Amino acid sequence: MKICYLIQTHQNPEQIYRLIKTIQTSETDNQIIISHDFTTCNLDINSLEKNNVKVLNGKGGRGNFSSVQSYLNAIKWLVDNRIEYDWLIYISGQDYPIKPIAEIDHILSKTDYDGFMEYFNVFSLLSHWSIQEGQSRYLFQYQSVEFLKKLPNWLKQLLTPIKIINYLQPFFRINLAYEMFGVRRKSLFNKDFLCYGGSFFTSLSRKCVEYLHTFCQKHPEVVEYYQKVCVSDESFLQTILVNSRKFHLCNDNKLYFDFSTTQNGRPKVLGISDYNAILQSHAHFARKFDMAQDRIILDILDEKITVLPHLLSGMK
Repeated sequence: MKICYLIQTHQNPEQIYRLIKTIQTSETDNQIIISHDFTTCNLDINSLEKNNVKVLNGKGGRGNFSSVQSYLNAIKWLVDNRIEYDWLIYISGQDYPIKPIAEIDHILSKTDYDGFMEYFNVFSLLSHWSIQEGQSRYLFQYQSVEFLKKLPNWLKQLLTPIKIINYLQPFFRINLAYEMFGVRRKSLFNKDFLCYGGSFFTSLSRKCVEYLHTFCQKHPEVVEYYQKVCVSDESFLQTILVNSRKFHLCNDNKLYFDFSTTQNGRPKVLGISDYNAILQSHAHFARKFDMAQDRIILDILDEKITVLPHLLSGMK
């Protein structure tokens, strides 16, 4: 049983190194790939690769296809280099395990599921977003607007009411949050190929990953379509894998997060006050953490997921 951890990173090198160390000290067989955006900060590539960590030049970006492309590039590296693995777990550099890595390994080795991912029909009442939001995201072709990128945040907030334009006509969309302008396009979706959404963070079996890779080679029109939508990373994987009807997927990505106190579409930064809620979840990882704000929570999690398992093992 071998797990590949694909970690998308762009900041806080110390926290990235800590996450890697925690995964590697588990004494399980794993492969770590770092997809790092070097435009924000550097990493010590030589030291990482000496410790069996593959570093790829990735690129982040809010709302665009960059994160998905970095994910696909990592899959291509796995395929081209014939890397052996059973599962691919995708997390960010601000995530952290909340269960022992060996326990996660055991769970995945015994499961009947082919993947753990959140998914829902975007254009239905089951959607986690309004149907209007789903349509705005995935039925329009977007491009970045440099003018919007130059606006200060306070001015963007003042301009928020302009979004009413989006609901008064069906032809174009203005997205201030992602600094994009979109024009209605011919839809990719139909009754046989539904639009699904959900979190980009997933745990997928190798057969899911290889199917995804092959599908992208055979259907470049789907990749091209998603390259021009808004927030492609919250639909691309789900749409391809769920529509295939080939896999037994668990509608749970095993990631704990808390949006209850935020209004910017990003999860709360977790701290020591969230410890009990984290423990009560059935997740494998949690997000997001920031060592600069609360290092103690990671120290306590380390004790739970590394020290205690070793103690229990020694008592057997």
